[in-house]
Amino acid sequence: MKNLQKLLLLILPFFTACTKDNGNGNTPPAETMYFPPTTGTTWETKTIASLGWNQSAIQPLKDYLQQKNSKSFMILVNGRIVMEEYFDSHSATTTWPWNSAGKTLATATTGIAQQEGLLNINTSVSTYLGAGWTSAPVNKENLITSRHLLTMTSGLNDANNLVTPANLSYLADAGTRWSYHNVFQKLMDVVAAASGQDFETYFNTKLKNKLGMDGFWNNGLIFKIYHSNTRSMARFGILALNKGKWESEQVLNENFFTESINTSQSINPAYGYLWWLNGKSSFMLPGGQTVYPGTLVPNAPPDMYAAMGAEDQRIYVVPGKKMVVIRMGNASDPANPNFALSGFDNALWEKINAVIN
Repeated sequence: MKNLQKLLLLILPFFTACTKDNGNGNTPPAETMYFPPTTGTTWETKTIASLGWNQSAIQPLKDYLQQKNSKSFMILVNGRIVMEEYFDSHSATTTWPWNSAGKTLATATTGIAQQEGLLNINTSVSTYLGAGWTSAPVNKENLITSRHLLTMTSGLNDANNLVTPANLSYLADAGTRWSYHNVFQKLMDVVAAASGQDFETYFNTKLKNKLGMDGFWNNGLIFKIYHSNTRSMARFGILALNKGKWESEQVLNENFFTESINTSQSINPAYGYLWWLNGKSSFMLPGGQTVYPGTLVPNAPPDMYAAMGAEDQRIYVVPGKKMVVIRMGNASDPANPNFALSGFDNALWEKINAVIN
């Protein structure tokens, strides 16, 4: 018995040390993931103090967000709200356009349609839309699959954002050229043709309603843009953090989601299936063919993946910290608005790091 007591005295400090928080906010809380109810406004919260974050850095972060024309901002850890801020008369019920951050909604809906056996992303788009959806030669048009639309490698001319057959002319074989382009919208047509219903109806049933999101698609002449309140964007962020799972239901196949947040082609390593990926060796940006060395957002965690829309609409997902960050608003730099990455991202993450590290 004495020997057993001695052994316990030796190993107890070890276990105690292993369970202590390191106090710097780097270790994700050991708690269950929270999914807010799909109806009502109930949503669990966590305090900044409980996470050991730097309280004194909160106000500088808020000031920066306001200076940079933000309308709303949220930080969630394990699905629970840690920060929720609104600026300039914006509120929790105000809708706002996701811009190109909504591309990831099209990704998820396409993945759901594939898991239901309605389509295959490696099948030619022409199988679903018929011949002549572009002005490319038929043999070149037939090379283009839904996967090429998901990865921005259709090879079609990106000079005009209006998605019409006349504008979708041939530049390169599918899979050989990365170029950010509105042609991703044809994924919506593929889902509609494959499911036998309009895209928004299918999206609402298979994704939006299951997460308790609000919002609608504004199908303009050039852009098809999703609008919702900030919490609805956060709901999708929680789904993304959980690799397509919402509570006990695998809404989106995990393998497909994992493909979505990993390098999808060899040309732009920082791009998945319409998701932007941090921590890669180089990246390309909309509007050009320049390859930039280094990571997308150096100040952000390397495991971050992001939905990025014009005028700095953002969903940042950081698996290592069990964290989702949401930003909606006007362009941080109105004189130089961007379709995706901007200097705002790195500066914002400097402010966030001051809080969480």
